[in-house]
Amino acid sequence: MNSNGKLPNVVCIGGGTGTFVVLRGLKNHPVKLSAIVSMSDSGGSNKRIRDEFGLLPTSDIRQCLVALSDENHGAGLLRKLFMYRFEKGEGISGMTFGNLFMAALTDILGSQQLAFRETGKVLRIHGTVIPVTLTKTNLTATYEDGSVSSEEHIIDEPIHDGSLKITSLSLEPQAPANEEALSAIRKADCIVLGPGDLFTSVLPNILVDGVKEAIGQAKSHAKIVYVMNLMTKYGQTLSFTASDHLKQLEKYLGPCITHVLINTTKLPELALSVYKKSGEFIVKDDLDDSSRYTTIREDMAGDEIIQKSSSDVLNRSLIRHDSDKVANVILSILTSGKSA
Repeated sequence: MNSNGKLPNVVCIGGGTGTFVVLRGLKNHPVKLSAIVSMSDSGGSNKRIRDEFGLLPTSDIRQCLVALSDENHGAGLLRKLFMYRFEKGEGISGMTFGNLFMAALTDILGSQQLAFRETGKVLRIHGTVIPVTLTKTNLTATYEDGSVSSEEHIIDEPIHDGSLKITSLSLEPQAPANEEALSAIRKADCIVLGPGDLFTSVLPNILVDGVKEAIGQAKSHAKIVYVMNLMTKYGQTLSFTASDHLKQLEKYLGPCITHVLINTTKLPELALSVYKKSGEFIVKDDLDDSSRYTTIREDMAGDEIIQKSSSDVLNRSLIRHDSDKVANVILSILTSGKSA
């Protein structure tokens, strides 16, 4: 607890499986959790949610709701149900039950925000899940050869030369922040960025108007933690070292990071051989102790190789951080009193 006896406010900013992993670990500890989630995803079932239903993308919201769900008293079954991906059925194959549930609930309630909140009640979540913006927007990347990709799923899984470096990132149209997200950031005792794809999960939140400034204001009293990815990402962070990730993050965020978490676990050779075929490798730790960050090197990776559904058309990470290990490190930062 804080010195005033209140639970510390922890805000996780990102989306996808990286944020899912962190939330699932932290929900078991005495903290007040908020997840702020990117709204620019346009791939897989999200494309159909956006194009056919005219809604904000729901997959990252769904993952965060599931991560925070109460897994006792039958909610563990609900968690599996909301993550279930249909593998049969023309027009439904590849869709998740959770995304369809929230689309139906939006139609019933007349509000997607209300649908998110009511879904949280159904899952009895331990925390709050907040869309970073309520504006429909697309992620746009400009590359070193001057070419432009204007949809998140093309940036994430490039149809162009994935060795090209991204030189700038923006939202079209520019999106104002959800005031609920800004309020959570300003009250935070700890803000966790990542893990997750740098250019398509983490930075899209920073690009939303007001988020960068709110994090800057929070730095005076909050720890700003970046959980370094385990692997580089073809099309985004090809050949990036740890310092390269931080340079890009702070290009958009400014010098706000106080702590950097780097995994030291030996990763499964089988998974590494698969990643290698895609030009993806372990992120090299090139940070030194003289940097302005407090760098924490710990055993934080899981030992399971993740299998995805056969109907899931998107590439997924094979290895991920371990929820409990990452949560324990973040909690140690909260209680240590250290600052960078």
